[in-house]
Amino acid sequence: MPIPFPTQTALGAVFAPSSSYGQSKTLHAKTTQSHLLAREDIYSAWSVTDDAKAKTNQLSDAAVKEFDKVKSKAKPAPGQLELYSPAYYAVTPLDLVKCRRQVDAKMYKGNFEAWGKISRAEGIRGVFTGWSPTFFGYSVQGAFKYGLYEYFKKTYSDVVGPENAQKYKTWVYLAGSASAEFFADIGLCPFEAVKVRMQTTIPPFATGTFSGISSIVSKEGTSGLYKGLYPLWGRQIPYTMMKFASFETIVEQLYKGLPGQKSDYGSIAQTTVSFTGGYLAGILCAIVSHPADVMVSKLNANRQPGEAFGAAMGRIYKDIGFSGLWNGLPVRIVMIGTLTGLQWMIYDSFKIYMGFPTTGAAPPQEQKK
Repeated sequence: MPIPFPTQTALGAVFAPSSSYGQSKTLHAKTTQSHLLAREDIYSAWSVTDDAKAKTNQLSDAAVKEFDKVKSKAKPAPGQLELYSPAYYAVTPLDLVKCRRQVDAKMYKGNFEAWGKISRAEGIRGVFTGWSPTFFGYSVQGAFKYGLYEYFKKTYSDVVGPENAQKYKTWVYLAGSASAEFFADIGLCPFEAVKVRMQTTIPPFATGTFSGISSIVSKEGTSGLYKGLYPLWGRQIPYTMMKFASFETIVEQLYKGLPGQKSDYGSIAQTTVSFTGGYLAGILCAIVSHPADVMVSKLNANRQPGEAFGAAMGRIYKDIGFSGLWNGLPVRIVMIGTLTGLQWMIYDSFKIYMGFPTTGAAPPQEQKK
């Protein structure tokens, strides 16, 4: 990455002597100047002050040019902000095993056994089955979720006023996150439908995201992409409410337990706090949303064409019972804890890069007086 300072060539050009006499002679100007003495083309070092001003302006222009070069190269390209994708790609193998065990609890006894069987049967690529719809789906969902959360949080804070926004901040976090997730899931749902079917059919019913979408639409119509929307809302809205509200609260408590103030810590320390708070919040998220997550996997894999949503849920619950709603929870706790920690770390690193403060308020100053 280019250094945001003038290059050595630029500095040398700026600080080169204005004339061959500029460094060796000192001129003593009279208070009354004649028209001959005023000719600066003869005496190029006529005014030390004017010469210094000119050099300063040249240096400033050079610095601005260098900074603009760095800024143009460092600026992220439009449409490339993917808040979820890198983290979700890393946990795709866990997600694959989790989905298959939710559909058939007897398929694998553990993660390592599952990965071994999958890699022997399908190759190493088989362990990452479903990464493509994960990449697209959670990029879309992440952009809507994080962007709309900031929007709704500010909107609801403005509605209730500054005093009530601070007094009832947890309710503001909950309302803002629920509103953001409602819209984010509409963008996620088609990709989630493809992902679950790819991961729960052996061999996968499609080779990629868009071939999977085409296959579903050709057989079931566009509605086939959204038949898991209600349970997705049931999973993701409580998940996101817990994710944002618990994260903000956990981060505040972490800073309260640390010496000094949040502003005393650098970017690395603050993103470390973000990862820690995100991991702890992710554990709570996994527990709260797991029954609905099982239902999403079951509905996308087993819901019959034309079957009503309520009837499908009743049939599935009758088959698996209450204990079946918790299949795969330990795996999901590890997956969601790691995932949520990485998401918050990536998000806050991006905010630091853009010059914004990290998410999560420090304890109010009034409490320390």
